[in-house]
Amino acid sequence: MLQLRDYQAEVYTDTRAAWTAGAGNVLMMLPTGGGKTVVFGRAIYDNPGPSIAIAHRQELVGQIALALARYGVPHRIIGPDAVIRDIVRAQVADVGTSYYDPGAPCAVAGVDTLVRRENSLRGWAQSVTLWVQDEAHHVLAGNKWGRAAAMFPNARGLGVTASPGRADGKGLGRHSDGVFDMLIRGPGVRWLIEEGYLCDYRVYCPPSDFVRPGSDAVGSTGDIKLQANKAAVQKSHILGDVVEHYHRFAQGLRSIVFAVDVETATTIARNFQAAGVRAEVVSAKTPAAVRSEFLRRFRAGDITVLVNVDLFGEGFDLPALDAVIMARATESLGLYLQQFGRALRPVYADGYDLRTREGRLAAIAAGPKPYARIIDHVGNVVRHLLPDSPREWSLDSREKQARAKSTDAIPVRSCLTCFAVYERVRAACPFCGHKPVPTARSAPEFVDGDLCELDGPTLDRLRGAVSRIDGPAVPPPHLSGPAAGNFEKQHRARQQAQRTLRDSIAWWAGYQRAQGRPDSESYRRFYHVFGVDVLGAQALGRPDALALAERINGFLTEKGVRP
Repeated sequence: MLQLRDYQAEVYTDTRAAWTAGAGNVLMMLPTGGGKTVVFGRAIYDNPGPSIAIAHRQELVGQIALALARYGVPHRIIGPDAVIRDIVRAQVADVGTSYYDPGAPCAVAGVDTLVRRENSLRGWAQSVTLWVQDEAHHVLAGNKWGRAAAMFPNARGLGVTASPGRADGKGLGRHSDGVFDMLIRGPGVRWLIEEGYLCDYRVYCPPSDFVRPGSDAVGSTGDIKLQANKAAVQKSHILGDVVEHYHRFAQGLRSIVFAVDVETATTIARNFQAAGVRAEVVSAKTPAAVRSEFLRRFRAGDITVLVNVDLFGEGFDLPALDAVIMARATESLGLYLQQFGRALRPVYADGYDLRTREGRLAAIAAGPKPYARIIDHVGNVVRHLLPDSPREWSLDSREKQARAKSTDAIPVRSCLTCFAVYERVRAACPFCGHKPVPTARSAPEFVDGDLCELDGPTLDRLRGAVSRIDGPAVPPPHLSGPAAGNFEKQHRARQQAQRTLRDSIAWWAGYQRAQGRPDSESYRRFYHVFGVDVLGAQALGRPDALALAERINGFLTEKGVRP
């Protein structure tokens, strides 16, 4: 039986505890590459009654069936005979035997096939005690995925996803638009990288004349409409830039391109071929046999670049590729994270103990892929930030999420010299050392709140505003008597609020220094997290000062610091 990693065992234990506590349907979140299939396979293995695993696309049924075969779980397959034959062959090739059993209590099905056969499956569905849905951010009470879940009224549910947010803003909770009662969060991308379960990455955003479609081009799904996306690509030079910058940043490396449509993908593949790169196009419309053959050749190295359309974004099991090339803009954070995560599967060198963190990190560093390469031609990284940026996740709709507390997510910039992407808390590119020159130094917004970069007159002005708060109250000449007394009272209240805020800022600065960050980075980080520079914060009025102190304290508490 497959053994769960420690973090997988922990998230599985949390899921079982949620069921025990009364949560009927649980949504489990693990990043792409974190092993969601392994965890839900274990849940099916442990379930004593009939169960079903539901794939959101027919072509992914085989991947789930193979995961169950690796657990030794006999299962029926609700699908066409041709699909069943392909799955049986794949299981024999992988584990030496097939676990397909048309009479087994466990089943695997694609969601479309399942809902089409709802009437014929009604009797068996009443006996099912566990349903599992992969890529469960699709599951809403009113769509086909929700209808599939509703077929099993006596079952508890488990959904798995890398990102519980939806581009259309709908919430996955039962109290909102979905069916889930509790969200279980596994470790994030950065933790998995630092522990050696995923490899690190570098992002490149080369210069591009691509103009991202505006909000008027966003459809009801929350993502950019196909024709608008396609038109924006065709108006630009992306189709040639993709090949040029592949040679610059990922030459010879096994790569996947995400393209808008088959026509555009075909053009990109032909441009690669004309440049001597072995490239092919795959999409959901590519015949299964051809798709399988292309993937076999890709794994073997006979194909270097696969240009895909709506195929590898979600759920598809891919080999450990070296680079992802984004030639399709998306407003969907979930899709972006899925695409980005495809390149983060590590390739370990032989001779290292992969049971330890040190061994895994050393094996990655010594292997053929010390880091993944992401080449973004369409501004997805600027739009959605880095995959390990802090984010708030919940089962709420976007309207409710908008009222949630802010996170310490940091915007990014692309280096003008090497085109690598880095967080704007850094004064210089960490990869080539290039330091961008501010367009002006007369206000904090020009220097990302870095007080070290402001000119003298600006610093004097900001310090003057702070000094007026710290000094005695000076009522305007037209105020006298009770009005002047009230002014002085308000001034003292503002000073007291500022003392509270400055204590919080001092704790913030101490935490930053404990992390080994220089003052310049600390200033920038404060500005991007809280939306105000450090000196400007010390000139805020009483309500704003107290509100900011509360936000800082909340941030520090999340980091384990108690101000």
